[in-house]
Amino acid sequence: MGTDPLVTHTLAALALVITASWALGAAARQLRQPPVIGQLLAGVALGPSLLGLAPHDVYATLFPEQIKPVLTALAQVALVLFLFAVGYELDLGQLRHRRAVTTVSLGGFALPMLVGAGLVVLLPGAFRSVNGGHPVDATFTLYMAIALSITAVPVLASIIRDQGLAGSRPATIAMAAAGVIDALSWPVLAICLIGGEQGSLRAWFTRIGLLVAYVLVMLFVVRRLLVWWMERPGSLLTDPVPVATALTLASAWATNALGLQVIFGALLAGAIMPRQRDGVPDSQVLRPLQDTGSLLLPVFFTVSGMSVRLSELHASDVLLLLALCVAAVVGKVAAGSLSARGGAQLPWRDSLLIGVLLNTRGLTELIVLNMGLQAGLIGLRLYTLLVIMALFTTAATGPLIRLLHRPAATSGKTIAVPRDKETADARPDSAQSPASDTEPTPRPQ
Repeated sequence: MGTDPLVTHTLAALALVITASWALGAAARQLRQPPVIGQLLAGVALGPSLLGLAPHDVYATLFPEQIKPVLTALAQVALVLFLFAVGYELDLGQLRHRRAVTTVSLGGFALPMLVGAGLVVLLPGAFRSVNGGHPVDATFTLYMAIALSITAVPVLASIIRDQGLAGSRPATIAMAAAGVIDALSWPVLAICLIGGEQGSLRAWFTRIGLLVAYVLVMLFVVRRLLVWWMERPGSLLTDPVPVATALTLASAWATNALGLQVIFGALLAGAIMPRQRDGVPDSQVLRPLQDTGSLLLPVFFTVSGMSVRLSELHASDVLLLLALCVAAVVGKVAAGSLSARGGAQLPWRDSLLIGVLLNTRGLTELIVLNMGLQAGLIGLRLYTLLVIMALFTTAATGPLIRLLHRPAATSGKTIAVPRDKETADARPDSAQSPASDTEPTPRPQ
């Protein structure tokens, strides 16, 4: 395929992907579900599982093999920009002030990991049968532990807003705990991915050492240079957006060169980006990158959906799927509710609501699954089962909240969720930063 036909097919595919994602995302919102549910279903529908069943090679005509590398590259760029915003918005300051957040964070991270690892230990044969020949070893067990412990902060913020929980004590604790759980999960996942590659123990320690050195350089050298550069008076090159974009892409390249996925570099770039003096992200930096990443994020859902192979599942896989869903729900809900009740002495209804909120997975889970698939830790059948599990647990959050939530019982505490509903609705699976309502100050902290 020449350059002109390649560009033509890519543009047509992008138009179809964005339209389908927007339509099904809006339909999901009408059903009181987070848009990510509809967006991921759009990706599955445009993949070989559904569109591939259409006659006359419709799927091959709309998505020829030659454009799939282009779509994959666009999906990675979208993830990199979007996750910069996630890292930039991440604020662990609440951890120092709330005993409940500390207890719920540790419980909501450790117990689901134990449940995930225990499931592999109890059912090794079932996982081997669906893992496409990939080994079910210690690295795989650690990966499954992380896969069942993750919580999607952007989706959670969207659900809190849509379900009328903004300002409640359970929502405040759950949001803060979810941020801490993510902060704990990514380093463990990085070690897991490094351990999943073939090589000697010396090579493994070398890569870990390089990763630690890179993080230290970013924290103590690059961040200080950013602060100095952004504080320079009278410079013509004071626009922070190109700097943030270049830093994010370069950091993603660096972590990819170290044998990790690009998203680690994107998250780290966002985490070290200087904030305003009041501690909130600068909206002039956050909004352009967040909006650009969100606009292209449907491409990521489509690429992810193309890897789902519903037709390749066996009848026996249903039992493992049920086990995964039960383990995922019970592990998160029990961990969150017992930690909130036992460690923070919250009422049972609030404690159960916190557990239900932490059970939200959505986009973050999908990122983890794609990383495992690309690293060769999981096969296509297991990937398909885990995507279904992520959809089920995310979709179950809303109905469970409506069973537990009593609007009159909410407190006056606030939480950083979107105030501008129209702006937030335009971003798939994301929450607007509180910085968007704050005028930027000239000097970063």
